Amino acid sequence: QVQLVESGGGLVQAGDSLRLSCSASARTFSSAAMGWFRQPPGKEREFVAGINWSGASTYYADSVKGRFTISRDNAKNTGYLQMNGLKPEDTAVYYCAARVYYYRLSTREQEYDTWGQGTQVTVSA
Repeated sequence: QVQLVESGGGLVQAGDSLRLSCSASARTFSSAAMGWFRQPPGKEREFVAGINWSGASTYYADSVKGRFTISRDNAKNTGYLQMNGLKPEDTAVYYCAARVYYYRLSTREQEYDTWGQGTQVTVSA
């Protein structure tokens, strides 16, 4: 079974950049679609970005489009979320998720079967 571990979160100022990483424990990650979700304080978890198994197809929430970039390196069993131009409203716990054995990306939380533990991103004004 695939296990996911996020890293790269932290405290930054508005306008700064961060790159989150999602390391997978098994090679089955390379055949899994992947997504990033986030849960702001006091709010429900929401979709941020998704990528298909090969990296050829990506999709973003409107709130991050043009600022965030999702990517993956299947040779390293690792996914990434590059976040530029961070805003205070990006403050949240960020989770990576995988759809093991499903190639196509999804924006729906319930279609992901494997989740990381989350990493905190805090953006100060």
